[in-house]
Amino acid sequence: TASSPEGARDFLVPSRLHPGKFYALPQAPQQFKQLIMVAGFDRYFQIAPCFRDEDPRADRSPTDFYQLDVEMSFVEQEDVFKAIQPVIQGLFEEFGKGRPVEADWPRIPYAESMLKYGSDKPDLRNPIEMQVVSDHFRGSGFAIFAKLLEQDGTEIRAIPAPTGGSRKFADRMNAFAQKEGLPGMGYIFWRQGEDGQTEAAGPIAKNIGPERTEAIRRQLGLGEGDAAFFLGGKPEAFEAVAGRARNEIGRELGLTVEDQFKFAWIVDFPMYEKTDEGKIDFSHNPFSMPQGGLEALNGDPLAVKGFQYDLACNGYELVSGAIRNHKPEIMFKAFELAGYPASEVEKRFGGMVKAFRFGAPPHGGCAAGIDRIVMLLADEQNIREVIMFPMNQRAEDLMMGAPSEPANDQLRDLRLRVLPKE
Repeated sequence: TASSPEGARDFLVPSRLHPGKFYALPQAPQQFKQLIMVAGFDRYFQIAPCFRDEDPRADRSPTDFYQLDVEMSFVEQEDVFKAIQPVIQGLFEEFGKGRPVEADWPRIPYAESMLKYGSDKPDLRNPIEMQVVSDHFRGSGFAIFAKLLEQDGTEIRAIPAPTGGSRKFADRMNAFAQKEGLPGMGYIFWRQGEDGQTEAAGPIAKNIGPERTEAIRRQLGLGEGDAAFFLGGKPEAFEAVAGRARNEIGRELGLTVEDQFKFAWIVDFPMYEKTDEGKIDFSHNPFSMPQGGLEALNGDPLAVKGFQYDLACNGYELVSGAIRNHKPEIMFKAFELAGYPASEVEKRFGGMVKAFRFGAPPHGGCAAGIDRIVMLLADEQNIREVIMFPMNQRAEDLMMGAPSEPANDQLRDLRLRVLPKE
């Protein structure tokens, strides 16, 4: 197919018949399944290979993977949920080796998920929920946090640690934070004092005093033998580390309940985000319908939410989908905000734009990652263990010797020249 901005790098394939032009291996059948809806096929599913030139992770193949793609016309978000839940739930009930599968899948807004869990794919087997505790540190004797809160957009979050109330455990978590590149994590732990009453201990407790410490304890619902850890700054800078710390605390203290599957729909994703260069770009799927339609795109782009949703299970994203943007005028405006002029949209997505002009039904769908589902069912920690011919961490197939250098006559056929490494 043709290259398009779908969130990952394309694999490009040079065309022999059209020198200087390249095909792209499809990152997903996204555009094609939307065109199928316009053509009048109102329901579609396919087990589809997808190709993305991505950096490898334990739960992601660096080259290709398979997904169960689904698309439907005249549906809303709720209809997609009702269609896909029996499929996923049935799979996990049948092949999950008897582990409990909760049937009640909560809907968690993206912003809430990031605040409470530091992730948009939370592991809900862990009961810990983070909370904002900024007010307890404003103007306090703990100068690091007090000064931090004088800056716009900053806050302090607490990670409760029930049963973690010892200096030994606090030291372990400090070591974890240092491995993550932080100088450490502030903490308070509560113990029985010499007078038999609950007292707070740790450097933060000494600096902010008993009244503020007690207010934090009450807010977090903690008691003797418990602890709380603190991270501060602009949320986007520390959320990911806070999420990993939450997972570590849950594991270390035995709070995370193993041998079960807990699902949640993450909804209300932001349509846009600011890049490191300060530009506005799509934060998720560019083909999603913005909540509020065209009118919503006339305000602050960073406040626009999309009809986008993911299904999380045990800390992994298993399904991603959206209600699609099926109106050309909304599509042009959505891409314009991300820096793509109308001419670029016509060039990159001409087929979809032309089709939509003939009248497209409202439609939406999702895709479930098959390799990742199998990885969870098989109790594996690395996706390579469930792929027949996996690539290594450098995206190489060592058995077949791929990628390989092309022969000179192949390069001549394609009118290509390989530049030497700088």
